[in-house]
Amino acid sequence: MALAFMPASVFNEENPSLWPLFTTVASVRPKFAHGAAIMVAIGGWGATASFSIAAATQKNRRRFAYNVRAMVDQTGPDVVNIDWEYPGGNGEDYKQIPNSEKAWEIEAYPELLQEIRLALGPDKSISAAVPGHPREMLAFTKETMPKISSVLDFINVMTYDLVNRRDNVTGHHTGLASSLAGIEAFLENGLEPEKANLGFAFYPRWYKTDPNGNCGANPMGCKTLLMEDPSSGADLGRAGAFAWSDDVPTDLSMSFHRALPHGLYDNGKGGHYFWDTGEDIFWSWDTPVAISKKFPAIMERLSLGGVFAWGLGEDSSDWPHLQALTANSRGSREAQRISNGRQRTNSDRKFVRRKQWRRRHQRQASLDCPAHPPREYAIQ
Repeated sequence: MALAFMPASVFNEENPSLWPLFTTVASVRPKFAHGAAIMVAIGGWGATASFSIAAATQKNRRRFAYNVRAMVDQTGPDVVNIDWEYPGGNGEDYKQIPNSEKAWEIEAYPELLQEIRLALGPDKSISAAVPGHPREMLAFTKETMPKISSVLDFINVMTYDLVNRRDNVTGHHTGLASSLAGIEAFLENGLEPEKANLGFAFYPRWYKTDPNGNCGANPMGCKTLLMEDPSSGADLGRAGAFAWSDDVPTDLSMSFHRALPHGLYDNGKGGHYFWDTGEDIFWSWDTPVAISKKFPAIMERLSLGGVFAWGLGEDSSDWPHLQALTANSRGSREAQRISNGRQRTNSDRKFVRRKQWRRRHQRQASLDCPAHPPREYAIQ
């Protein structure tokens, strides 16, 4: 269970004493099964400036990492998730700060993760939320991926919002084919399949289509209206999303209630969709059936480690998407155990992680004594 988000800016402060979050680990833990891991996610969309500061120098990286350790000690999560969207560029500020000015982040990103691992030690888990679209994977190269993977316990690949306001044609925002392509891009660059988690979206997305785009002939790949300001990158209000648990926005209500009973599954690219001819709106969402189709096609085919969804509170009151995700996850794990034989257990991974951490820590200490965490964060 991930609690999102704690502001990344807090970890750039000197000796912060407050850890702002909408709830606490202690209050959430009793609501889930005994042994369920509780994660605190740091950052989120729009936190690029704070992460850039954190990664800029060795001093900044250490301060950020030591503060992460302090937060863990004081609030008690089992896992820390680093949600930088995105190292190397193409984040929220990509129109203000060109990618060329962020190229240094590609090498600094794994260095920041390494500092966090050194500060936390081997008994806490670290994960990262990473882009699901290849155009945002600037920092996840064949050169950097082994460094990134070596310090992370798992990676949540955000295979949703794959069509968004930066695009100019319709498509599935969390389609099977595009999700598969996103995962395969990470695996090709060196991510171990068992560390990759496939992302699911518990919300529909919509896009205004061009009335002159001839969408009736083929709603997929049809021209949209301009959805983003070309100068500032600001949202022009011609695309969006809302949770299944939300009230449907009034101006979209009639179109959405046409979409629900008349949506179609695209057997070619794998995704549920509807094009509203009367209002020129394209809808994209996952049904429970669409969720189930991703398991044999992606999870089992690639032997991935797990799944996650954004977000738990966004499903509707009868939890159809969560139920589909849970049921298929159980079936997928059993299928993978049968086909692959014994899988590495959590105990196996923790034992290996302790050995790897000790080697890294000893090597770092021999090269640079100040890399030791300060006494109050010392790992025994």
